[in-house]
Amino acid sequence: MNEQAGFTLRGRNPDVLTCIANLSNDEVFTPPEFANRMLDTLAEAWATANDGASIWGNRNVRFLDPFTKSGVFLREITTRLIAGLADEIPELQERVDHILTRQVFGIGITKLTSLLARRSLYCSKYANGEHSVASSFKTEVGNIWFERIEHTWNGGKCSFCGAPRSLFDRDKGLENHAYALIHTNNIKARIGELFGADMQFDVLIGNPPYQMTGGAGGTSDSSIYHLFVEQAMALEPRYISMVIPSRWMAGGRGMDDFRQAFLSGGHLKELVDFPASAEVFPGVEIKAGICYFLWDRAHKGKCNVTTFRGGEAIGPIARKLDEYDIFVRDGRALSILHKVLSHDEVPINSILSRDTAFGLASNFAQFRATERDGDVALFFIQRMKRGVGYVARDTIRKSIPLIDKWKLLVPEAYNGGDAVPHQILGKPVVAPPNSVCTQSFLVFSVDTQQEAESVRSYYSTRLFRFLVSQRKITQHALNSTYSWVPMQTWDTTWTDEMLYEKYGISADEQAYIESQVRAMDVGDGE
Repeated sequence: MNEQAGFTLRGRNPDVLTCIANLSNDEVFTPPEFANRMLDTLAEAWATANDGASIWGNRNVRFLDPFTKSGVFLREITTRLIAGLADEIPELQERVDHILTRQVFGIGITKLTSLLARRSLYCSKYANGEHSVASSFKTEVGNIWFERIEHTWNGGKCSFCGAPRSLFDRDKGLENHAYALIHTNNIKARIGELFGADMQFDVLIGNPPYQMTGGAGGTSDSSIYHLFVEQAMALEPRYISMVIPSRWMAGGRGMDDFRQAFLSGGHLKELVDFPASAEVFPGVEIKAGICYFLWDRAHKGKCNVTTFRGGEAIGPIARKLDEYDIFVRDGRALSILHKVLSHDEVPINSILSRDTAFGLASNFAQFRATERDGDVALFFIQRMKRGVGYVARDTIRKSIPLIDKWKLLVPEAYNGGDAVPHQILGKPVVAPPNSVCTQSFLVFSVDTQQEAESVRSYYSTRLFRFLVSQRKITQHALNSTYSWVPMQTWDTTWTDEMLYEKYGISADEQAYIESQVRAMDVGDGE
């Protein structure tokens, strides 16, 4: 017996995979303990569906990490299979060879990560090398495939992943990040080319790349993780488990179709959400947090949702995922939302502008410090500081009727960190007639100063901002983010007590709202 075959049985102190740094924001390595959490979830689902049988005792189950980086998922799967198949395949070297050649497969996302994954799994970057724990491979790559493929350029971008040609049309010696799983129109045929025409995987598991750096100028614009999920589902395995950013739940440009299909498909069995990504990936900030899910081909029905905040688990709660057009992350908010929406009132975003109300970008700088005849006041935020300048009225070409209205200007972006209670939104500004603003603000428009101040009082309530928070998953608040906030009459100063009574919010629900949303003093408008 090759003594190295016992590599998974020996302690690793320290485990090198807990020490390696991430290569980039696109390639976030998964800590071993988190990979094992996902494997535990998979094992529980398998046992439930198979009369208590262990997936790790089944010699026929095939696993694929289709975007392997460090090889941590494949290594931990192999460790479990080595223990689980001990009775069925008593001889250790035979058992290891069976697992590594017939059960565990990977696709590298770069040449470097494919070598790292082979080193983690085979104890050698060459699967057939003298130091490899496998003795049956005929090739250096073993079952961890990687070859450079090319983007398909169309109009300056890749037609598969949206990568900009200006950044990723590179020399052969440089990584171009054209990932195999999402650069094909026929994923089943592609997998057949890589691993054999009759290959059918039972489990797809891993941590895909999240975005293409530089794509379309923003995080949500360049997101690609959903493409990996869609391709994985197209392969029709029994189970899929992935860790991905949580922003798909309520945001992300181009995510609407994915979100609708993912939530309404009925195959999500488990969803585990971490609003603060640092709880999973220390030192890595992923806006809106991260989650992992278990997709079960045979499951049809409610999903068990668990949320972790500060190490505390909330749930699991069995939930219907497609109740709304977005996913409400915290199940404790549902009863409050149901009470408010049951009144069937017009939403407040009916008097709220959309993006760039007056056609002036956030970085607009053609304003002056002193007012001249024919000018209008310009409210702006630049370098995180608010200011007021002046521009000629005839500069404005958009939303002309709003210029002479009373307005409540509300910041389009606010990031107060992950700690709770949270302010949710930036402080508003009451703007008089003969004023405009840059893209940094959205605009509530009304007729009088009294109405503007009434809207401001409503905006400052915890309930208003709590309702916004259910749709605000990143720092940005768009017009649609306010669509669950109902209109009120603008002849009073609104308080939470008035709103709690109107909507029948219970004492426990009030306490929950106040634990999540802190008070806002808007008297100075700063």
